[in-house]
This record gives sequence, C-alpha cells and structure tokens, in this order.
Amino acid sequence: MTDGLIEATLKRDRRIVIAATIVLVALSWMYVLLGSGTGMSPIAMTATTFPPFVGRSIGMFAHETWSMTYWLIMLFMWWIMMIAMMTPSAAPMVLLHAAVARRSSVGAGGRSPVMTTVAFVAGYLSIWFLFSVLATGFEWSLECLALVSPMFMWSESARLTGVILILAGAYQLTPFKSACLEGCRSPIDFLSRHWSTGVGGTFRMGLWHGAYCVGCCWALMLLLFAGGVMNLIWIAGLSIIVIIEKSAPFGRGFGWAIGGVLLMAGIVLVAWPEWSLQI
Repeated sequence: MTDGLIEATLKRDRRIVIAATIVLVALSWMYVLLGSGTGMSPIAMTATTFPPFVGRSIGMFAHETWSMTYWLIMLFMWWIMMIAMMTPSAAPMVLLHAAVARRSSVGAGGRSPVMTTVAFVAGYLSIWFLFSVLATGFEWSLECLALVSPMFMWSESARLTGVILILAGAYQLTPFKSACLEGCRSPIDFLSRHWSTGVGGTFRMGLWHGAYCVGCCWALMLLLFAGGVMNLIWIAGLSIIVIIEKSAPFGRGFGWAIGGVLLMAGIVLVAWPEWSLQI
C-alpha cells in the first residue's frame, strides 16, 4: 500500500469517526432537550438563580415511590446525558486511536480500525453507564430524604448544596484528580501505556479511558444535584468546563481555579444557609 493510499484511508476513517461522533452527541443532546423520557420540559427545570431551590419548589411536591419503569427512565436519562456531556471531550482520544489503529496492522489486530474504534467508544461509555447507575441510586436516596425536588430534580437544602460544592471544590485540588486529568489530557501517553489488540483489547482500553474520565469528572457531575439534574444552564456549563480542563493549555490551572470558587461558595452556603447567590 502506497503512502498516498494510506493517507487517503486515514482521512476517510477520520471523517467516519468525526461524523459518527457528531451524530452520537447530537442525538444525545436531542434526547436531553426533549426531556429524557421524564415528560417534563428541561426548560421548566432550568433555573436562573443559584441555589435554585430558593422560593421555587420547597414542599410543593411529595416524594413518590419509584416504579421499575421510572428507575429505567432515570437511569437512561443520566447515561444519555453523560454521553452528551462527556463524548465531545473524549473526541481527541477517539480520533487518535482510529489513526494509530489504521497505521499499525498489529495494533488493529487484523480488524477494521473503525470496528476497533467503535469497541473503544463502547468501553468508554460502559464506564459512564456504571456511573449513571450510582448517580440514579443517589438521586433516589436524596429524594427519599426530601433533599432533592422530585419534580425539578434540584437540591432543596442549602446545606446539602454547600456540602456538594465543598466536595467538588476540594476534589478539584487533589492529586488523584490531577492524575486522572493527566490521563485524559495526554492521549499519546495513554495509548502508549494501554494499547491492546483486537476488539476485546480495544474495549478494555475504552474501559480504562472511561475510568480515568470518571475519576476526573465524577465530583463535577455531582454539581448537577446542586444546580438541577435537568438544568440546561448547568448541563451546558459543566460540559464546557470539562472540555476546557481536558483540552486547553491552561486546563489544569483552570480546574484549580474552579475548585477554589466552589470551595468558597460551599463554605458560605454551609455557614449561612439562608444566603443565596443570584446569577
């Protein structure tokens, strides 16, 4: 195979991966914007104040037992929302994997690089599915404790909101967060350390990358309980924060700054729960 043919094939694979990623993200965002099967408009669940519980939903709706159908709705709401939020930040890793798989016949394991890239993405999204299972259970627990609005899915407790902000802010400053973020910010280093052959091996690589990504971002995702699980402002804002952290040259410093702001806001809310930021 000539160099020109290799380059042409690489460009074709890149176009396929880019197009598939755009379609996946677009469909996921469309699902979120249509209410994620909850029957509620996310616009109605989007608050322009923070904390959003102030004067909005306290005592308006009582907790009801979740049916199995509602459990599944909540689970897929979380998972598809994670796909919409996290896939764009993983795109550079996916594209690099496709290119390396095409160039290395051994690395491709004799399979189409598109097929192995699909396996990589499947492994990555499987880890976020596991996170979504835990997030769904946590949401149910908070609803049972009357700490989260069953209707609007945001915190109704200033102290809970403060604790979530403190946890997320403190985690931003930990070495573990930095290590996981480095694994996401350095695709070449990640692939060199975790490269494996074939569809099964590539799926495991995706699991590893997903583990790094969840380790990097799980605390930020908990902020959805503070601002509103279906609050479009918070969903979009957190998506942008994740992309900047993972992709921008100043991403590490940006993450530390976000951590400091979250810490200070959380301390204020815990100390003075009647206080509210208006944004």
